[in-house]
Amino acid sequence: MNILVLNTGSSSLKFQIIKTDLELIEKDSDQMLCKGLIERIGSQALVSFKVTGKSQYKTAVGLKDHKAALRFALDWILDPETQIPGIESKEDIHAIGHRTVHGGETFTSSVRINEEVIKSIEDNIDLAPLHNPANLKGIYAAKEIFGQHIPQAAIFDTAFHSTMPEVAFLYGIPYQLYRRFKIRKYGFHGTSHRYISYRYRRLENLQRKDVNIVTLHLGNGASACGIKGGISVDTSMGLSPLEGLMMGTRCGDLDPTVVEFIAHKENSSLEEVMQLLNKRSGLLGISGLTHDMRDLELEWIEFKDRRAKLALDMFSNRIKKYVGAYYATMNGTDAICFAGGIGENSPIIRKIACEGLTALGVHLDDKLNEKMVGGKEGLISTPDSKVKVYVIPTNEELIIARDTCRVVLNAPLP
Repeated sequence: MNILVLNTGSSSLKFQIIKTDLELIEKDSDQMLCKGLIERIGSQALVSFKVTGKSQYKTAVGLKDHKAALRFALDWILDPETQIPGIESKEDIHAIGHRTVHGGETFTSSVRINEEVIKSIEDNIDLAPLHNPANLKGIYAAKEIFGQHIPQAAIFDTAFHSTMPEVAFLYGIPYQLYRRFKIRKYGFHGTSHRYISYRYRRLENLQRKDVNIVTLHLGNGASACGIKGGISVDTSMGLSPLEGLMMGTRCGDLDPTVVEFIAHKENSSLEEVMQLLNKRSGLLGISGLTHDMRDLELEWIEFKDRRAKLALDMFSNRIKKYVGAYYATMNGTDAICFAGGIGENSPIIRKIACEGLTALGVHLDDKLNEKMVGGKEGLISTPDSKVKVYVIPTNEELIIARDTCRVVLNAPLP
């Protein structure tokens, strides 16, 4: 099956076409045929497409909405000059899988999309007002362009964390607020954490029930997950992606009183304060320079910028706190797994985050750590490290494609 994987943001559309089926999944032999990114939808959009093994195609074009963006992407996919193996017509795309951010308590696994599912995703917009509407735009556009006959599946970021116990997902607020409004921790990046867990299991040749690890998805958005017995038992993001680790522009964990304090001192509205905490905090807010970890590392290495180093240290210290917390609540862990753009490519952050964890039995191999960049996968801890440390490049699109295949074929979900 050729699965079109769609990830729609408020002004962006990412896609991949992945060839997969139940046999390829079993053999771990799925093939990514092409991928693409369209940014700044609604104006002069920036386009970057690539067929595996070929040079990149880049352009800028006016695209007014997500439907126009998807149609533009499909035109490129089907252009005879593009030459994607096995893709000659629209009928060669057999199903569509959508990254869907928030399933609330309604969806605990991936599902085939129908009108009832769409209604439920709409009902969860209150829980993800920035994300679910954008994801729905992708679903609506795909239905219109590909027609009603093509099967579509929703793969939810929150689903992997639906196994968290009450003691982990409830907040210390009146219980009736949870009962009435479902205010609780949901967690995000679940598809990524699930993939990291899967790859660790394959690398260590383990059964799912034997996977006890802490996974770290570190990018502009960042989250930690405690996985025990192969399932998520706790994660750092909460009702929204704002909670938890410090991130590119998000503050992470914060005393709620700070919101009121800033509002009074700055004479700001609630919306303005939340905008500040989401868009102008984190690495950007602390450094005063940028949210890009690569630039901050250069600022520290070349110019010894104090606030750049402070941002690096704060980012790493939050990681260390969550690793220690999950080590305690899980009664130990077998491995720490780094993923995401920062986790996969920043030896500096991995080193700082692992420093001082020797009491837990964590010992990093500095040479292996320095070499593990650019999409490489492997162990970066020393042979005598009680807790192994891995770098595992994440692949959320692969999980989405595989789940879409299983849903369409009515095969059991893992």
